[in-house]
Amino acid sequence: MKNCKFVIVCSLTLAVAACSDRQSATETPTAMNQSTMNDKAQNPLLADWDTPFGVPPFEQIRSEHYLPAFRTGMTLQNEEIASIVADESDASFANTIEALERSGSVLTRVSRVFFPVNSAHSDDVIKETAKTIAPELSAHRDDITLNDRLFGRIDSVYRQRDSLDLNPEQRRLLDETHKQFVRAGANLGISQKARLRAINSRLASLSTEFNQNVLEETNNFELLVTERESLGDLPKSLVALAAQRAKDNGHECECWSFSLQRPSINPFLQYSPDRAARKYLFDGYAMRANNGNEHDNNSIIAETVELRAERAQLLGYQSHADYVLADRMAENKDRVYELLDQVWKPALAKAIDERAARQEMMNGDGVDGALQAWDWRYYTEKVRKAKYAFDEDALRPYFEVNAVRDGVFELSNRLFGLTFERREDIVGWHPDQQAFEVFDADGSHLAILYMDFFARESKRGGAWMNAIRQQSNVDGFVTPIVTNNFNFPAPTGDSPSLLSLSEAETLFHEFGHALHGMLSNVTYESFAGTSTPRDFVEFPSQVLENWMKEPEVLRMFAKHYETGEDIPADIIDKITASAKFDQGFKTVEYMAASYLDMAYHVMDDAQSTEPGAFEERTMTDIGLIDEIIPRYRSTYFSHIFSGGYSAGYYSYLWSEILDADAFQAFKETSLLSRETAARFRQHILSTGGTRPGMELYENFRGRAPRIEPLLSRRGFLEPAGP
Repeated sequence: MKNCKFVIVCSLTLAVAACSDRQSATETPTAMNQSTMNDKAQNPLLADWDTPFGVPPFEQIRSEHYLPAFRTGMTLQNEEIASIVADESDASFANTIEALERSGSVLTRVSRVFFPVNSAHSDDVIKETAKTIAPELSAHRDDITLNDRLFGRIDSVYRQRDSLDLNPEQRRLLDETHKQFVRAGANLGISQKARLRAINSRLASLSTEFNQNVLEETNNFELLVTERESLGDLPKSLVALAAQRAKDNGHECECWSFSLQRPSINPFLQYSPDRAARKYLFDGYAMRANNGNEHDNNSIIAETVELRAERAQLLGYQSHADYVLADRMAENKDRVYELLDQVWKPALAKAIDERAARQEMMNGDGVDGALQAWDWRYYTEKVRKAKYAFDEDALRPYFEVNAVRDGVFELSNRLFGLTFERREDIVGWHPDQQAFEVFDADGSHLAILYMDFFARESKRGGAWMNAIRQQSNVDGFVTPIVTNNFNFPAPTGDSPSLLSLSEAETLFHEFGHALHGMLSNVTYESFAGTSTPRDFVEFPSQVLENWMKEPEVLRMFAKHYETGEDIPADIIDKITASAKFDQGFKTVEYMAASYLDMAYHVMDDAQSTEPGAFEERTMTDIGLIDEIIPRYRSTYFSHIFSGGYSAGYYSYLWSEILDADAFQAFKETSLLSRETAARFRQHILSTGGTRPGMELYENFRGRAPRIEPLLSRRGFLEPAGP
């Protein structure tokens, strides 16, 4: 996702521009020159969409449509900005702030279609478009935020703010618009603005190149297994998927192909007894974009951190982290490090205990030598079975992907009264995509939801949510269109897509983001849904994970895909009993990446940074053990080098404090309390970014969050087994 709303009040720098299919209020027929009209007639991205609920006509959109549509959108917004600046009347909230908020409707519409497709179903034309348009969008954004006459009008309104009759959301729009223009360099001198433009343009290009390099490195790797014994206890559905992948790759042998996509690599590391094969696959993953070839990201990282540091100082901040955190809940780097350090010590101690248990299990297998990083998942599974008589593979038949989907739908119905209807007439960007109309408790239309479940080479790794259209209520209520995107194993032959426990949790997590987008009820698009500070936005998604493993919720949907039998009570008991298992590893690998992110961005002089040595030194400084690597090593850390999490990867932990504490509100009343859910919807899900995150949380909970529920949930407040 990319932030292209040029009011720039949206703190979610990964979010595509706020968008609706309405015509901008400042757009007039004369603004549509003949060339634009021709584009509109020939380009479906620019035409009026005669589709259900105004969804994009994906069946008509071709890859080559995006670039001219982007350029038309920028041209139109430039005309709208010129109209605002040329207004001879005194600057007011309506003719300046709200007019700016309305501007760019065509550009934001195009952006909100392109960037999700670029992430989920890219091709060579789309990749080239992304490279081409990145610096052009950067320049366009700078043309707006560095426009002296435009900022003069904004500043004029801002100076009158206390005398204006503005409601709270209008006042916040004014405050945030002014703040973001200042943060974007509106007060800089001419030469400084020129340098800022150059930096922003280069960073935009570097970000796109980084992401494409990671995708190429991921897709170019293959582990071909020719011995069935090397698969060990790999689940049957994943064995079939690996066999199909081998055929698709042109192999005619009885063999199995494994990639660096998580549905492929993680199960192999978990179940394969072939230590050499595990090492080969693990090294392939850990060395992505770090192989000295045309897809190497080291020079991109070095240049990126140097330019970010320079830009921060140009804007009056000591470091990039200081610049970013000034607009976050955490506010400053000291508070981030305080949180990380508070959790790191018990997490590392727990991971060291876990290492000893896995080493003991490996020695018991007759394997000499020290445990290595590629051994961890394999022996973790063995320890899990020995300690809890619990085999995660036994869960997969109860987590068929559509059943898990229906489970989160049912939970949403129990909590908020929502219902979902499959819409076969709504076409997505890929045949695997599913589309649903979502209804509120009163039966009214609420949103359109796309779900794109399966991994493929045209899709980047991970899981995420996009908003194709943000909710707004300026010229009438505009309903949202959102997507959930995953990288789950695809069905093969007679075998459906069966999820692991963690993959099922991922579905609940991303659906939490979707709820945040679908239940939005604000006036301005720039505050809608997930348009919140980065260290708040993961809270609504992470809190939904809590329900997934609750026995009451598991019994709603976890049924054997062949027999229809409910998940056995003893398996539910084992899930509950093992909830704190391996939390040292999970916490440490995540936090190591968080420390690495901060280390890159607290530097006030980032010149001559060599990423490999820098990463090694940072991991040594925090005491990371050799058997664990950061969840994301530098050269494929897309969150911070091609996404919006730079100096912000800590946000998941920050948000987990909120989600663990918030879930206690339900545990204190009822797991499915409609009253508590209504308060959560009112104060959290519907309000978007209309108020500061902590204020929203305290309105819901009645107090500030406490860290103890998080520490307890991860097993760091009391002894827990390895």
